Amino acid sequence: MKRKGYFFLLPLLMMGFILSAQTDQGKIIYEYSMDLHRNIPPEREELKAMIPQFSEQTYQLVFNGAESLYKEVEEASLPGRRGGMGFAMRMPGTETYVNREDSEVVVRLEFLGRAYLVTEPLELGPWRMGDQMMEIEGYMCMMAWHHDTIQDQEITAWFTPDIRPFTGPDRYVSLPGTVLALDINNGERVWVARHIELGEVEDQPVVPPSRGERLSREAYLEMMQEARERMEGRGFGF
Repeated sequence: MKRKGYFFLLPLLMMGFILSAQTDQGKIIYEYSMDLHRNIPPEREELKAMIPQFSEQTYQLVFNGAESLYKEVEEASLPGRRGGMGFAMRMPGTETYVNREDSEVVVRLEFLGRAYLVTEPLELGPWRMGDQMMEIEGYMCMMAWHHDTIQDQEITAWFTPDIRPFTGPDRYVSLPGTVLALDINNGERVWVARHIELGEVEDQPVVPPSRGERLSREAYLEMMQEARERMEGRGFGF
């Protein structure tokens, strides 16, 4: 998809957005979908008849003045949940904790029966500003995008400066506002906010995950790549 844009001068824009953000506490429900057919190679085309095209999950983001916690939630407990049977290929135990004051991101993941705490600094991404706007759940959102050279992904985000900065689904928390929609590789993975509650969330404290082996993101990605190569060598990969 062709985008017009310019380099996003985050350090210069940050202060204005922080001052204009009105809400420092709340809860956001995201619908997440992943296209399982996208990366199936032509020689394994028969797999498309064996698995649904999309995997769907629901996540919750709770945030306060300095922290946020993102994790999966049960669909039955969601307000105004629309009916339907969706296929879900889950990543059990996945949580993402962000501390703005400490500039730290901690992601809890489970892989092959073991839990890991992947830690990394909270850094500003090389975002570029688009020239489009979109309304999501009553909030006008601005478009930003960049190419992730580490994982070779094209990332498009829609964020609102009306809710606190450095907030969003999973690890996508480096914009001067709250990300309400996110698209990776033009539909391969998509997040969209479906419910927003602003104000204190008393029954759901924001605490960092604590159980698991601590690794850097580089070490975790290297471990995943080695496991993927072993599986593909045994004929289990796509």
